[in-house]
Amino acid sequence: MSLSVEDGIDESTAKELQNRRALRKVSAVTATYLILTDILGPFSTPYGFRELGYAPGTLLYFFLAIAAWYCGNLLSVLYLRLDSDRLPVRNYGQLTGRIFGAPGRALSDVLMIIQLVVNCGTILLSNAQSMAQIIDNAPGNHHLCFVVVILIFLIISLLLSPVRSLRGVGFFSNVSVFLNVVLIFATIGFVTTSPPNYEAAKASYGIDRAPVMAVAFVQQALEAKVNGVMNLVFSYGGAMVFVDFLSEMKRPWDFWKAMSFAQTFIFCLYILIGLVVYSQQGQFTQSLAYYGVSPYSMQTFGNVVGFTTGTIAALLYGNIAVKLCYSTIVERWCKGPALMTQRGWAFWGLCNAVFWPLAFVIGGAIPQIQTIAGIVAAVCILQFSYTFPFLLKWGMDMQILAMAEDEAYTPGTTPRRRDGWTSVSRWRRALFTGSLKQQVMNWAHLVLFLASLSMACLGMWGSGLSIKETFAVAQATSFGCASPGS
Repeated sequence: MSLSVEDGIDESTAKELQNRRALRKVSAVTATYLILTDILGPFSTPYGFRELGYAPGTLLYFFLAIAAWYCGNLLSVLYLRLDSDRLPVRNYGQLTGRIFGAPGRALSDVLMIIQLVVNCGTILLSNAQSMAQIIDNAPGNHHLCFVVVILIFLIISLLLSPVRSLRGVGFFSNVSVFLNVVLIFATIGFVTTSPPNYEAAKASYGIDRAPVMAVAFVQQALEAKVNGVMNLVFSYGGAMVFVDFLSEMKRPWDFWKAMSFAQTFIFCLYILIGLVVYSQQGQFTQSLAYYGVSPYSMQTFGNVVGFTTGTIAALLYGNIAVKLCYSTIVERWCKGPALMTQRGWAFWGLCNAVFWPLAFVIGGAIPQIQTIAGIVAAVCILQFSYTFPFLLKWGMDMQILAMAEDEAYTPGTTPRRRDGWTSVSRWRRALFTGSLKQQVMNWAHLVLFLASLSMACLGMWGSGLSIKETFAVAQATSFGCASPGS
């Protein structure tokens, strides 16, 4: 329900509501493109098959797609239940805070900032690797220090950072989705008509030229398989910004339509490019599919389109991340101006000037896309896309059931509980009351939360070992001039 001065609220509150509504410009169609730009990362899909094989790769992509779609719906339901004009929900942290209080919000905000910084660092890294491959493999003796190339894309991102509304990102998202689809089919054509890039495989994995082997089950160390699974999780990562999309939509209840179409489209493209590229390149499959193309002209086409779409994705992630930092630090802690005001623009620029250099440090420190993707998937993406949605839905449903015997609220009074959370009776109501369907769903959400948390712990272990092993055989070093797989 919308509020204004006529409803009896003060002028400052009415102005704040007006500033919030100024952000609600995103349609369901624009939301679809934003979700596709956020999640669609098809060029790392073949690497997942390289680490796992045909059978586990296909099954995991299918089941992770279903789980990602379901968790996205859970976040949508929670948002619609908890958002209001008086108490707006603008990001994942606020949603978590409504259910688990200040500690839950703090944990969510910290993990989200880490993920978005690392995501942007990964994009700077992949863009720089694309550019380095163009320069290093060009006819003649050309070379540009790799860390300098990352710095170039840092400057480009800073120049695009003044965009504040997601609607302003919408046009770029449309372009990004179109270019990604074009590059998918171009990459499929390239790998079916040319041999693998053996030099890049030697630089990345330390393996020599040999016959291509694509198998149903890959026989390798457990940590390598776990890192492969984390790369699959990374491919579906994006739920951490779903609440931001919902908060800027004209009709948030249409979000499920946009998300359902986007997730179905993404899964189909993932399976298509993953199976084709792995079948053609086998163990030589690169962290990004178009890196493994051998003819220079085909490499260049893939790299140019790749760093164009990557820059757009960085614009989206940076926009969301800086908004989170702005609302938390500038507005909530420092009582600064609202984002969509003239003074807010100056503080917005300051936040960007801090955020993007941090992303540069991440990209320069770990110049291996496949390993950094695995560790961020384990620490952050898996939590936001799978672990937290199950926990949040379980937590809200438990509180609703536990309030069944609370005293009815009387206007002008403070409602009192008959018992607190330390009492056995309250936990009994939370866990064992309600209909059979409610109990089944509540226990299922709890079990799925624990399973996701266990997988995250395993992923941290496997990805950490993979980073160590990759540094041992790869040419690139932290903040060095050598390119990782040109």
